[in-house]
Amino acid sequence: MRRRDKGAPIRVAMKAAGLDIPRLAAKTKEVDPEGEGLSRALVGFIVGGGKSAREECSDRAAELISAALHVEVAEFFAAPVLTLPESTSTSGSGMVELKKSALPERLMDQRELASFLRKSMSWIDRQITEARERDEIWPGLIYVGSSRRFDPHAVLAGMRKQPVG
Repeated sequence: MRRRDKGAPIRVAMKAAGLDIPRLAAKTKEVDPEGEGLSRALVGFIVGGGKSAREECSDRAAELISAALHVEVAEFFAAPVLTLPESTSTSGSGMVELKKSALPERLMDQRELASFLRKSMSWIDRQITEARERDEIWPGLIYVGSSRRFDPHAVLAGMRKQPVG
């Protein structure tokens, strides 16, 4: 997720709630179903306005911060959009293929794939786990020894087949 207005809405909500970074981190632990919450450092990176601030965070981090402040995720964060290099208004199958040159021709590790898709690494883990529970292999997943590698072409093809919702 990408924070809105360089995190200003989060800081305003924190001030209104009387929370600083350590207290917000503690509240994320309270609202986390797993009871883990976010570290003070991560909260600081997400809500900060300085040089070390991060514009993007995982879906989970965005959800926990929003829940701790009792505000909808969309008020603080915007989901990144994968843009296509061609118009989607063309006639045909309704699906526009990405230009082959837009995708890397090599396998990616999980961090590279997460960055490419503008998703979190935990999102990828959840997709793999859900596919495994359906007795499937997540499209594009390749094990090299004990390391995961991903074929970005196969991942995108598999994502196109999934229902939107």
